Amino acid sequence: MKITAQLTDESILKALGGRLAGVRLGRNLTQAALADQAGVSKRTVERLESGAVATQLSGFLRVCRTLGLLERFESLIPETAASPMEQMRRQGRKRQRASGRKAAPAKLKQWTWGEEP
Repeated sequence: MKITAQLTDESILKALGGRLAGVRLGRNLTQAALADQAGVSKRTVERLESGAVATQLSGFLRVCRTLGLLERFESLIPETAASPMEQMRRQGRKRQRASGRKAAPAKLKQWTWGEEP
């Protein structure tokens, strides 16, 4: 199943879990052996493979590291790079926070003679 934005979170987790199980089986590892190598419980591996929502991200990362899938996260969330002009303007400093949206200037009422301010 292709993972798309139209799928529910549960569907995506089940698809990812199924893919993890496929990689594990392709490497001829039992759930217990994978759990032992990854440093997580067998139950965590079971939950990941079933798509259970209650698993922690750190357990997922440990299992992916053990299966040699961690490097693929680079394509999932690539590192951002500022443009050369932005780098020059910042003089090598990293950006620390977002600027947020600028509020639109309030429309000033046109003042005319005879009106009180």
